[in-house]
Order: sequence, then structure tokens, then C-alpha cells
Amino acid sequence: MKKVELLSPVGNMETLYYAIHNGADAVYFAGKKFGARKFAQNFDEEEIVKAIKYCHLYGVKVYMTVNTLIFDDELEEVLNYIGFLHQNGVDALIMQDIGLIAKTHERYPNLDIHISTQSHNHNAKGIEFFQNLGATRIVLDREMSLDEIKALDISLEKEVFVHGALCVSYSGCCLFSSMNGGRSGNRGECVASCRLKYDLYKNDQKVPTDGEYLLSTKELNTLNRIGELIDAGIDSFKIEGRMKSAEYVGFVTRLYRQAIDNYYSKKDIEVSEEDLYSLKTLYNREFTEGYLFNNQGRGIMNITSPNHLGTHLGDVIEFDDKYIKIKLAHDVKQEDGIRLPNGEGMILNRIYDDKMLLINSLKKGQILIIDNKVNLKKKGQVRKTVSKELLDSLKRVQEKKIPVSITIICKPNQELKMTISDYQNTITKTYSKAEIAKSSPTSKERITSQITKLGNTPFTVQEIKEDIADNIFVSIKDLNELRRQAVDDLITLRENKKRQVVINEDKDDSIRKKNQTPRINVLVRNEEQLKASLKNAVDNIYTDIYELYIKYKDRANIYLRLPRVNLKHKDYSCERLLVTEIGSLEKYHQDNDVIGDYTLNITNHETVKTLSDKAKLLTVSPEITPPRLTNTNFINDAVEYIIYGRVELMIMKYCPIKMLDNHDSDNCNLCSLGNKYYLMNREKEIFPIINTKHYTHIMHKEPLDNISYIKDCLKLGINNFRVELFDEDEQEIDYIIKKIRRELGD
Repeated sequence: MKKVELLSPVGNMETLYYAIHNGADAVYFAGKKFGARKFAQNFDEEEIVKAIKYCHLYGVKVYMTVNTLIFDDELEEVLNYIGFLHQNGVDALIMQDIGLIAKTHERYPNLDIHISTQSHNHNAKGIEFFQNLGATRIVLDREMSLDEIKALDISLEKEVFVHGALCVSYSGCCLFSSMNGGRSGNRGECVASCRLKYDLYKNDQKVPTDGEYLLSTKELNTLNRIGELIDAGIDSFKIEGRMKSAEYVGFVTRLYRQAIDNYYSKKDIEVSEEDLYSLKTLYNREFTEGYLFNNQGRGIMNITSPNHLGTHLGDVIEFDDKYIKIKLAHDVKQEDGIRLPNGEGMILNRIYDDKMLLINSLKKGQILIIDNKVNLKKKGQVRKTVSKELLDSLKRVQEKKIPVSITIICKPNQELKMTISDYQNTITKTYSKAEIAKSSPTSKERITSQITKLGNTPFTVQEIKEDIADNIFVSIKDLNELRRQAVDDLITLRENKKRQVVINEDKDDSIRKKNQTPRINVLVRNEEQLKASLKNAVDNIYTDIYELYIKYKDRANIYLRLPRVNLKHKDYSCERLLVTEIGSLEKYHQDNDVIGDYTLNITNHETVKTLSDKAKLLTVSPEITPPRLTNTNFINDAVEYIIYGRVELMIMKYCPIKMLDNHDSDNCNLCSLGNKYYLMNREKEIFPIINTKHYTHIMHKEPLDNISYIKDCLKLGINNFRVELFDEDEQEIDYIIKKIRRELGD
């Protein structure tokens, strides 16, 4: 029976050590570039080589994250970097960028590729597309339920997140950080816009809420549901946390290792109260079992705090300008960390008892007195956010040992012979000679004891076989040297076990589509906008309103924009479709006229090349800003560029309207009543909300305006220009189209 893999996150060499020796079957980490956690410490090339060897020594697989979107001027650098990883024995790459995936499989055909959750993997057709590109594993969307995962009829390995931080947006579908913070979440630079304060407005009236962090999720924790996840046929359980501490990664790995092993051993898998308390103390934003187990609304969200909550330590019962008095609900020690009712945190360097004596610890029920360094002015709950005792205990790691069998042969006047096997690799070494004893023979027990002294090596003896003659003398020094050589050779063999590296020559991709006449394409959101677009004689019209599409499809060159989440694809034939996710592209490209939307995250010409046989036109990601266009290689490709419009920043399964304005009622129809909802941040910027069939879309605060760059686009061979309308009226549409035509020279 193949056991599920436990996959742990690693941000540096210390965390790698903790993950391995707490039971990880595999680890994932990044180099200094091209990983989706750019602000983790990450690994330089020397550390990567060292880390791969160390992991392979202990039988742990290494998956390197090369899971950012790639720009054209980075392609050759990242492909050479992937070659370096392949040469040094990486077990697989975790990747997002479609063009890079295709190019990597073309150049390095026997390198395993796992498709990152950043690729929005939620339906069988999308997974089929990536399998055809050479992928061997798919990391599924965190929004999928366990029932939906079980219903997937696919042959690729399935990997699922089981613990750690959640993104409120479907992964890979978020432009919030990029558009508002100047740092792309698709390129590992997320500014965590979802963890900031927002207000919800309905028709310009603020909706009262009991928290300010309206997009902040809880932490995923499925420890008590491990059995159901294993039974669902999932191949790998993934822990999030490449920016978390080594102690956190080690402890979470240990808990999941125990739960998995207990399940297979038919033991109780429920996590103990003590372990849960420790887990909460290490890091939590409250826990949820996630969309995996159909949690919704407040079951997913914690809108009161985006930070680590810790555990309840006690309550402030008295304070003045000098001191704070706390009644303890749990034990406390010097150097613990706390957060006070005003949100301020501190490390407890000086603590007093109720007699104002300096002490180093206090018990539950006692009174703790601390200096009021934070100008506390109110009573309330105190949280423990750091436990010095817990961290110290987690630093005491019992190193993993690899079981081996040893055979030792000692015959007079023959070379000593030792065979050591880890049950997959076998090393045989000979050294010196045994002699007939002249006075004091070396006992069999002494020889066996000496040859099995594996001490500080990674190995432990599981079985020993011996063929030792009587009345012989063997030098202890010689036995030690024989053992050292055999062990060193086995370590080297394990560290350097690599698959064959195959490198193909690049195929010629110089044939490109012919230049086209400039075209203006417009996305409309109502019939008035559609009529205004027709009046202005635009080339293509896009709409996500099915009734409008049907009404006008015989009178205009109109395309139906399909949903970004498609758990079950409808049947379309001989239709004009604007597809927004890769499964729809795979499903519909053969029997329909298909255009690919900007939500496919196209940032380089290799992605265009990979998708061009499935779509007649592909819209470039708005993350390719006008200044970056000069470094692209889209010349004469059939690509479209957004030169005006309010783009989508997020798509969420979570609905703030349902949770906050309808109090999580099952009978929610507020979004169909014509009310206008939006979020407002602390800078008073407004982000409109659109709801479509139980999915929530957050729109950009303002339209992009790249119209002045049209001439630059034309020089680069880009001839299709997209306008994304939102609430513009006929007069505004006329103005926008006329402005575009002036830039085109019409």
C-alpha cells in the first residue's frame, strides 16, 4: 500500500533540518529567484546543492519552487537555472508559468514537473492540459471540497494543502498586490493586501461589521480529518509555511507525521489538547478545516485580526501608569511573548509576583505584574504569542536514523570484509587482514561491537550478520577504518543518487503569425454599453451576460466570456467564446472560435506559442506594464493588450456580502437586488464588488489608461487593443473609442 507523502515547507537550512528530522517525506523550497515566496530567506546555489544532498541522504525528496510568472527577458536565465537544478538531482519542480512549463519539458524531458496551485487547478480539463505538457502532479486549488477532489477522474498525482495560511482569492487569480502595491503576488512579492483594513459599503452607506479585516482568512488545520483525506486518494499532503520559523515547521510536521502514521497503524489520530495548545501558541489566526470540509463565511474568515493570535494567557484586572496587573489563566515564564488588549506586544523580560518580587515564572491562577511600557489604558484579554519553554523544547530534535544491515567477515590471513546495506543500496569494502592470534584473540563480540558503532552517523543497525573465525587477531584501528570507509561510501551514494539528465536542443520557434490590421475589442457589462460599442464600429465585443450574447450573436462579432471557476463545463459548439481559465481553453478550442483572456496570466512569448494553436487571440496579462512591453517578444503574435479598463483584482469563493450584510443566511439574494457594494481601504480608495453565481469579484479602484502607449504597441507588432468597460455610459465610451482611434491614426 502506497502511503501518502508528507510535504513540508523550507525557508532556510535550519528549517530544512527541522523538517527532515520531524518526519517529512519531501520538502519544497526556492532559490533566490523565481519562487513565490521571494521574501523568505531562500537558498543560494551552494546551499541548494548542500540541501539536496542532505535530503537525499535521509531519503527525503526535494521539490524546488520555480512557480512565478516569467517575463521574456528572464526566460533563458531561468531555463539555465532549471538545468542547474536538474544536474544536481532535484526530484521535481513546482511551476506556474505555462510557457516555462512547456519549454522546460521540451528541453529537460525527464525532469518531473508539479503544477503549482498558482495555476488555478480546479477541473479535469485544465489538469488534462497540463498532463499533455508533461506534468506528473497537480497541486489543487484550496477552494476545492473533498467531494470535488474525489470526483476528479485524473491520472496525475494529487497534492492538497492540509495546513497553514489560506489566500482569500483563488491562487494565481489575484492582481491586488500587483495593481495596488506595485509588487506582484504572481512573482513572489505579495504585499498581503488581504490582511489590511477595509470597510464594506452598500449603496454608499457603510455596513456595520464586527471587524475591520474583511478579507483576512483563518489558518487551515486538518489534523483531525487525516483519515478522510487519506481515504480520498490524495497522494501528497502539503504544509504551507516557507516564511514560518524552524520550530513551527518542525512541530507541524511532527504532528502530521504522527497523525498519518497513527492512521495507517489504526491508532487514534485525534490531536491532544496539549499539542493543540502548543500549535496555537506557535501560530494561529484561529483554525479552520477550510473549503476541503465545506466551511464557509465565518468558518473561513477571521475579520477581527490578521495576525498571530497566540493563546489566552489571562486578563488585565488593574493598571496604572507604571504597572499592569494580570490574572493568569495559564502558566507564564520570563521571556514569553504577550499581546495586550491595546494590540501592543512585548517580551516579558521583567515579571513580578503580587508582592512585587522579581521572579522567573508564575502559575495559572496567580497574579502577574509587568511594567506598563505600552501606555495601556484599558482592561481586557492578554494573549501569549511566544512560549520560551515551548521553543526550547522544540529545539531538542531527535535526529532521524536510517536502518541498515551489516555483514562482517573475518578470516585468518584474509582481508577484512564489510557489507553495509540500507535495503536499497549496498556497499562492500575490504581492508587490511586478520591474523591468527598469537596470545590474546579478538573476540567475536568485540569485533561485532566495534563494526556496529555507528554513533554520530545517519545510520542505525537493524540486523548484523557475521562470519568470524575463532582465535584471530584484528586491529581495532583497522576495524574502525573499514567501518568508516563503508559508511562514508554509503553516505556518498545516498547523497548523490541522481536520475539520468536528458537535455534536448531547442526547437525552432521563429515562425510567427503575420502582422494584423489594428483592431479595437471591447468588454461590455450591459446592453447600453454594447449598443454604444456597435455604434462606434468596434471589432470584437465581449460579454459575460449569456442573454446578451444570444440576442446579438447573429448581428455582431460578439464573444461570450466564460466564468473563471468551472467545476463542470457546459457543452458549446460553433460558438464564439472568451475563455478565462485553462480548462475551458482545453475543452472548447476544437469546436469553437476561442479567444484567451488576460486571466490566463500570459507574460511571455513561450506561453503565447504554447496556447496559440488553441486560441486565435490571446490577451496579455496587465502585469506586463507599458514600460515592460519593450522587453517582450510578442512581435507579430496574435496578442491583445488592455489599453483601457478596470480589471479584476480577485475572485473569491468567500462572499463578504453574504457574511456581513446577510449574516451568513442560507437565503442570500442581496447581490441580485441591484445594490451596489464596494470595499474602501484606509486611503479612501474604492474597490467595487461584483457577484456572479456565488463567486465574488473585487475590481480595481480605477481604470487602467494605457491609451497613450498605443503607438509603442504598434511598433512592437501588437495590433489588438482591449477596452474593459465597467460603469461607463455612452458619452464616455464615445470619448474613449475616439481617443484610441486618434492614437491609431484613424
